[in-house]
Amino acid sequence: MAIDFSLSPELEAIRMQVRTFVTDVIKPEEHRIEGKDAEGNKVGEPLGGNDRIAALVGLRKQAFKAGIWLPHMPQEWGGMGLGHVELAMVQAEAAKSYYGPWVFNCQAPDEGNMHTLLHWGTDRQKEKYLKPLCAGTVRGSCFAMTEPEVAGSDPTLIQTKAYQDGDEWVINGHKWFISGARRAQFAILVCRTEENPDIPQAANSAFIIDLPHEGWNDVREVETMHGGTGHSEIVITDLRVHNDQMLGGRGQGHLLGQYRLGPARLAHCMRWIAQAETALDMMVDRSLNRYSHGSLLAEKQGIQWMIADSSMEIYQAKLMVLHAAYKIDNKEDFKAEVSMSKHFVANMLGRVIDRSIQVHGALGYSTDTPLAHMYQHARWARFADGADEVHQMRIAQRTIAAYTDEGSTRRATGNLPI
Repeated sequence: MAIDFSLSPELEAIRMQVRTFVTDVIKPEEHRIEGKDAEGNKVGEPLGGNDRIAALVGLRKQAFKAGIWLPHMPQEWGGMGLGHVELAMVQAEAAKSYYGPWVFNCQAPDEGNMHTLLHWGTDRQKEKYLKPLCAGTVRGSCFAMTEPEVAGSDPTLIQTKAYQDGDEWVINGHKWFISGARRAQFAILVCRTEENPDIPQAANSAFIIDLPHEGWNDVREVETMHGGTGHSEIVITDLRVHNDQMLGGRGQGHLLGQYRLGPARLAHCMRWIAQAETALDMMVDRSLNRYSHGSLLAEKQGIQWMIADSSMEIYQAKLMVLHAAYKIDNKEDFKAEVSMSKHFVANMLGRVIDRSIQVHGALGYSTDTPLAHMYQHARWARFADGADEVHQMRIAQRTIAAYTDEGSTRRATGNLPI
């Protein structure tokens, strides 16, 4: 029987090692960094400046020493060499802590950029950019594709343009919501290089831009509903970059972007499941400790329904993510499964956190628990890496195509043996 949801003893040991490291090492230091006690209550001022940096770097050094480092990268690049199914268990444990993915060096956007450089980079580009990113010796990287003037979910509309001038390209354009741009030492920049391509998807190319760089102007950090946390607006003016800095082939920027976003979407889902589980744990704990109108909240049917709905949705999310990861590992077409997973898990996350806030009442709405912060971040999930509606459109198109081609929608619903 090929279907098996168990882990080998070796992988179970890795999962428990990550879980223990998050619980015993990262979370206590996270509380100290944020000036809170183990229950999340404020007991002092958060660490700032060099003290904060030293604490975070110290966590990374411990993770590296423990061998929990780069779970998504091959061993020859210093990683753990895990496949996507195996990676799911690590990401879901790591994201139980806010800093977990960063500590293990498997955080966005660097994780996706590592995959992209590994697949598309030249030997020189890998040595200069991928190697230090894997080693954790650079501040980070960013992926510059989204623009304010056009829909971010349709990269064929990109307006940032590059024209060739001898051995260089001259780039002008406007980007925003570029995550991590201010701390990045390089950017992967997607821009339009072809005016009349055979197909719209062949108009763009990607370049690696060393930062800071003349012509790369970081205008502001866009304030979002969860604060100013590193999403920059960039104006690019006559930026010159050598032809050697092109990543992938000319006109392959769209293909490169889609290659990057597929597994990256699923990695987000893995981390979102961890956040949803945390919210459900808090929901149940609150229901067992809050007495109201003659009984504990856990004994009230309305609360039980919220717990039940959340449990079922997290279960669905886990199955979807595992199956999509299985398809990636087995080099099968995974676009449909990743798209459905991304849409479902992003919406599930918001619903579960919202229920947990409701069970906590005013406490959940306050910043005395992490729920308010989690809820602010969760809203971003429904449009990051493709808006809900775009994924729904693609899911519908694939379903219609499956029925048109084969007289059955089975292919569009996972093509599973049931």
